[in-house]
Amino acid sequence: MTRRCRGTVWPVLCAVLSAWFATAGCGTSASPDHGAEILVFAASSLTDGLQDIKARYEAIRPHVTVRLNVGASGALRRQIEQGAAADLFISADGKNMQMLLDRRWIDESRHAALLSNELVVVVPAGSDLRIDSIDRLLSEDIRQIAIGDPDTVPSGSYAREALEHSGLWDAVREKAVYGSSVRQVLAYVETGNADAGFVYRTDALASDQVRMVHAVDPASHSPILYDVGIVETSEHRDEAEDFYAFLRGSEARGVFLRHGFGVVEQR
Repeated sequence: MTRRCRGTVWPVLCAVLSAWFATAGCGTSASPDHGAEILVFAASSLTDGLQDIKARYEAIRPHVTVRLNVGASGALRRQIEQGAAADLFISADGKNMQMLLDRRWIDESRHAALLSNELVVVVPAGSDLRIDSIDRLLSEDIRQIAIGDPDTVPSGSYAREALEHSGLWDAVREKAVYGSSVRQVLAYVETGNADAGFVYRTDALASDQVRMVHAVDPASHSPILYDVGIVETSEHRDEAEDFYAFLRGSEARGVFLRHGFGVVEQR
């Protein structure tokens, strides 16, 4: 919009007002809304399920982009402690989540158990190995056993617990090939770089290059529970809250079930 000043009184003021009205007229339209982007730090065993959930969520929330940073829960926890710009964290164990809760990196009021899983032993799909008990891992024809690093990878910590429970840890560790995530453990077995490996049931189901040969007794290790929480420093709190609720809802639970996870009853 433009306005013309008449006469010769206060010409400078008129010029200023004309410029102001012109600028105001051009600036009334809102700038395009580029939407929000939330960053979810998640255990690598959740990769396939979360990709499916991300697509479903973004279809109903087109203004929100969900980015996934997947890896070993312990490594992700350290990144959050070092100030990484995460909005949500999903851990494959309670220990790493509890450490963040204790240090007030996770909102206590927005934290819940989400899923469960099982620990299994897999071998390459073409292998004729049969492992009907965990002590079969000591056999001479099993030379290398892939395990997640027990200090940072929850699946490796569960495997160590189970092997210690059976009195086999010292012997098995001599054959161990350590992976930086459960997906790397899976890859070692898929490619034949390990004769056997400890992974989650969901990882075994997701691959046609391995074969499940033994289900580890769940009484021999801590319960495998996945916890979800909102990071206190999230800069997109409203969107983080909405995605947190979506993860706990019926649609996401259905996706996780189809990928082989157990779901924890939500309160």
